[in-house]
Amino acid sequence: MGRRDKSKFEKWFSLSRHKRRSGAKQLSSRISTDFRQQSKQLIANENIVYTHGSADNIDVHFMALKDEFSGQSELCYTHAKIIVLIRRGFETDNHFKLFEQLWQEEKKYLLKNLNTRWLIAAADTFSDYSDDDVVKSLSVACVCLLNTVKIQESERFITNAQNCKDDQIKIDQLNNEKRFALFDGTSVFKFGTDDTLRNMRWRIDKVAKFNIVGEILLEIFKRLQKFDTIYKRTKDRHVRDKTGWW
Repeated sequence: MGRRDKSKFEKWFSLSRHKRRSGAKQLSSRISTDFRQQSKQLIANENIVYTHGSADNIDVHFMALKDEFSGQSELCYTHAKIIVLIRRGFETDNHFKLFEQLWQEEKKYLLKNLNTRWLIAAADTFSDYSDDDVVKSLSVACVCLLNTVKIQESERFITNAQNCKDDQIKIDQLNNEKRFALFDGTSVFKFGTDDTLRNMRWRIDKVAKFNIVGEILLEIFKRLQKFDTIYKRTKDRHVRDKTGWW
């Protein structure tokens, strides 16, 4: 059994948690709710420096975070700041309502302009704080999809698997309808013609109509077809139009 998350009671009495909230009130008061105007204001286009982890001092964290949004709009930065305040447990209910308001008002802009990292951060936030079970469930689906691809691509990176070549003999066997078991009743995907991903796309299209997080799930899935991931490489190998999914 995995380690459990701390209870709300345990988190309340966490000294580090209180330390990380220090100064949040002043910074929270600076967050503008004029979202449309912020979408038109660009942060100075300098070198992008991605944050890894976060400083205990929230002011320092916010300054470091701003470097991550160099060349992007103030609205994307505001979205990140709201998530940080929620994660630090500062006036969580109020900031989650603000987070929901932001997504309701600027959904199209955020879906187009947030990078995948912050789309997943949004899904995590919906999962942790929404009262809607459908929203929470689709949020977990977003995270499962991205993290599965992330660890698969990370393993490919550390093992130099990108240098491997296709085994034509195995491909020919698959094309001749031979099936190979992977694990627990699951067989090898038939590259080129398989309809599995097309059918999955159809199901994602349906749940995308449910709510905002369904649309985030669809956006993440579409992005996986554009970048060098297992999905794009599978797309590039596909030859049957009828079973395409993009």
